[in-house]
Amino acid sequence: MTAVASRPVTTAEETTTRPPGSTWHTVTPLLVAVLAAGGAYAVHRLFVGTPLGQAIDTAALRGGDFHHPQVSEVLTRTLDATRLASLALVCVLAAAFGVIRRRLDLALASVFVVVAANLITQQLKANLDRPLLDDFPAPNSWPSGHATAAASVAFVLVLVFPRALRGMVGLVGAGYVAIVAVATVWAEWHRPSDVIAALLIVLACGALAVFGVRLRRTGPSRRIHLPNRLVIVALAAAGALATAAGVFGMASVALSERALPDLVSGRFAFLTGTAGIVAATAVTFIVWVRLTAAEPAPLQGGTK
Repeated sequence: MTAVASRPVTTAEETTTRPPGSTWHTVTPLLVAVLAAGGAYAVHRLFVGTPLGQAIDTAALRGGDFHHPQVSEVLTRTLDATRLASLALVCVLAAAFGVIRRRLDLALASVFVVVAANLITQQLKANLDRPLLDDFPAPNSWPSGHATAAASVAFVLVLVFPRALRGMVGLVGAGYVAIVAVATVWAEWHRPSDVIAALLIVLACGALAVFGVRLRRTGPSRRIHLPNRLVIVALAAAGALATAAGVFGMASVALSERALPDLVSGRFAFLTGTAGIVAATAVTFIVWVRLTAAEPAPLQGGTK
């Protein structure tokens, strides 16, 4: 008699085994967190720990002392809207939205991003010293609390929205964060390096939160929807232009500070700092949208 081969039995352990490549997808946020934290440290060493870096940073701060009625109104209203109570309300609503979507992991990750980023920022600002290496004595303002608050709120909104909408929410959030960041320099509350470091700190905390979410959800990364890809392309184009302008402007300001006094105006220095802020905002939101829009598929029987 011919024996009929029996069908292999698939165990529960085998069905939940991570597919090839999913391990790298899971640990990628950790690498992003390390790079972002290292970037914040490098910003501090360059723009707070060196005389030339302080001179460039301060020139951008002092160059914002000009007024245009329409621009001033937009910046003032944006700063007024960035208050602790309103930001806390947005964060609570974002966490509640995550619970409503039956994504408790996203709700907890949102709370972690906001609390960790703002706590780290306030601790650094309170405990770091600013050596007097230029002719503008001022207390330490590194990193920016306003930029941290605005970026953390924008990050959690991206995180809790459905995956297909995260790119568009990120684009709006990037615009809001950039305006807040520029406004703090314009108001002479912060130097450009303060807000750039704040963005990197929020990105590091956000990446750690995504790592926690990916530990819970098995599977490889999913394809990024076309609208999200278009947003990433738009942010990349804006970031590339701003980076080019920022590098050229910083070199010009450095030359003016060290070799050719009055080569550039204070307004030019401020616009250079603005370009650096826009570039940093674009890069951080590109990474954030990429991390959140490519989350793994849910476990069988789980929620989307």
